[in-house]
Amino acid sequence: MTIRTKESLAGFVATDPELTFTSNGDARVYMRVGQPQARFKQDGTFTQLDPEFTDLVMFRRSAELAHEQFRKGDNFIAEGETRTYTGDDGAEREQFIASRIGHDNNITRYTVDRGAPERETPRQEAPGREQVQQVLAQREADLDPEPPAASGASSVKREAVAR
Repeated sequence: MTIRTKESLAGFVATDPELTFTSNGDARVYMRVGQPQARFKQDGTFTQLDPEFTDLVMFRRSAELAHEQFRKGDNFIAEGETRTYTGDDGAEREQFIASRIGHDNNITRYTVDRGAPERETPRQEAPGREQVQQVLAQREADLDPEPPAASGASSVKREAVAR
């Protein structure tokens, strides 16, 4: 079996996420994201370079959740794919279409709520003790419809059938 893999993108949110809706009503979130860049020197130190920027887009419920949970400056890791498109000005651009996104736990401090999700369950009244006894008596009567016969032969025959 082959393990399914996708592209990933890690970086920081450079602009506040914008939530819009497509012509068919699907949610779409757009955010400009950046990746810090550094150059390694021979002496073992790093020189910070200007970050590289790209667009990150998500759709439907994932877009709504990302819009609620992310703000400018947040560090993230996303899974998806890079696509090239032609902008309104005719220039080719790249954007990252994310299917999943989460805060980068190597940089971000947060707590995880593992509480059980609330479910709507129909509420039913528990049967009372008398009701339970009536149901059990009826079930016994259904299983044993005839009273035991007086003769010993029929009770033996009956026991053999009941086993």
